[in-house]
Amino acid sequence: MPLLKLLSDLSTTPLDSLTSFGAAGLMGAMWLWERSTSQKRDAQIDEAHARILGDRVQLEQLMNVVRQNAEALTKLCATQDQLLREMSEHERKPS
Repeated sequence: MPLLKLLSDLSTTPLDSLTSFGAAGLMGAMWLWERSTSQKRDAQIDEAHARILGDRVQLEQLMNVVRQNAEALTKLCATQDQLLREMSEHERKPS
């Protein structure tokens, strides 16, 4: 815990440091520790947000590819259906 390390560095024992700081000093040290941890948390949130935005772009690109593939398969199926109809009509016509 960084707060206890800070306190132990300032005096021989953490208890001596706590009593020399007083309540206001202890609250100040706790506030500094909280600010430090919240800045780290904010940095982690910013990094996660950047990753999410990057994933969103990749997901949109993937969805575009899936749409294009679906359109290509639809056209292929329509072409095959038309070819089968023409072959069937050709077989029915007398030679």
